[in-house]
Amino acid sequence: MASTANPFAISLSSNPTSLRKTNNSSDSFLRVQSPNSVSLRSSFVSPSSIELNLNRRVSSVSSASRVRSRICASSAPVMESAAKTDSNAPTIVDVDLGNRSYPIYIGSGLLDQPHLLQKHVHGKRVLVVTNSTVAPLYLDKVVEALTKGNPNVSVESVILPDGEKYKDMDTLEKVFDKAIESRLDRRCTFVALGGGVIGDLCGYAAASFLRGVNFIQIPTTVMAQVDSSVGGKTGINHRLGKNLIGAFYQPQCVLIDTDTLNTLPDRELGSGLAEVIKYGLIRDAEFFEWQEKNMEALMARDPSALTYAIKRSCENKAEVVSLDEKEGGLRATLNLGHTFGHAIETSFGYGQWLHGEAVAVGMVMAVDMSHRLGWIDDSIVKRVHNILQRAKLPTTPPEMMTVEMFKSVMAVDKKVADGLLRLILLKGPLGNCVFTGDYDRKALDETLRAFVKS
Repeated sequence: MASTANPFAISLSSNPTSLRKTNNSSDSFLRVQSPNSVSLRSSFVSPSSIELNLNRRVSSVSSASRVRSRICASSAPVMESAAKTDSNAPTIVDVDLGNRSYPIYIGSGLLDQPHLLQKHVHGKRVLVVTNSTVAPLYLDKVVEALTKGNPNVSVESVILPDGEKYKDMDTLEKVFDKAIESRLDRRCTFVALGGGVIGDLCGYAAASFLRGVNFIQIPTTVMAQVDSSVGGKTGINHRLGKNLIGAFYQPQCVLIDTDTLNTLPDRELGSGLAEVIKYGLIRDAEFFEWQEKNMEALMARDPSALTYAIKRSCENKAEVVSLDEKEGGLRATLNLGHTFGHAIETSFGYGQWLHGEAVAVGMVMAVDMSHRLGWIDDSIVKRVHNILQRAKLPTTPPEMMTVEMFKSVMAVDKKVADGLLRLILLKGPLGNCVFTGDYDRKALDETLRAFVKS
């Protein structure tokens, strides 16, 4: 537990007990009704410290009952290799947000099943937002999926330059220009076809255009499929910080055709696996252990292994988003390593390192700091280094980084509250973490000095 001197320390565990704030306030607490069901008793949670202990499996839901729960997906047990799935029947993970709930479809060949997309298009006008790399590969296939047997729908497209450095206001304007020139109305649907940059940028455009229009996510990278396309975080970068401008805005659906990974460069594959590794570290030790046994299969693009990793990651994120959509506290734990990683991306230059590469180093730094605080044992530190190296991810920041660079960017991080930098750190056995500002500042300084020259 976080120190009782902290008036806003919230603990979450899988034990069937009620866990309140340490100040005994009844205004906001998390209650676990059973080991497989978690409910949020407050519409807003804003703690300075959250302790997360969710090392468990997600409940299975009978296909016969079709009852909507926090996660509506068959969750296969962790095993040596993932079970093969029927390509004609996508796995469905449901993000439960009341009347804004939506499905995540996962499977092979889903772009060849037009009904999956068409049932989520409202109105007769669609704008596909993609980039110069993805457009030649999948734009025609997506347009066909949207229009096949559906002649009343017309599709426009805007092809943006590829790269993190284009996730900015100038590029966003190109989407608005196309939408306005095409005279799209409030019943139109925006479709994000690409990786995390396209998904974030298109989602923010959809949230802003005419004060909000429908949009669909079709992620084509591991990073986007396991993380950025799920949960409704949209936005663009600012020269002073990553993702500082944006909105929470949920899609109508997320369609993950795993066949799109066949054209993904190896570097992008490894970058996405950083987020997969993250889920195991913060809340799913069994999943992390599965990754340790199957990393070579993932790197070799084994279809069944990739499908399982994507599904399990989406289940983890969907559950957290269902409990804390707008990052009042719990959802922040999904950002393990991101505060350090964003500092690298901002200082080094957007696009110089891929997001997952920066996050991988950020996780190593967060783990190092957790160990210095005495919150985890040495074995976890070694396991994190090992699995990241097997995924061919960096474990040290660029040589040009300095302590001052890290501190200046971290000072404007979105998780700063009242001038206090809150971090996600590991605490306890594997699969547990804390989101807290209640830590010894000396440990942060020691970690920064250990990883940079000055």
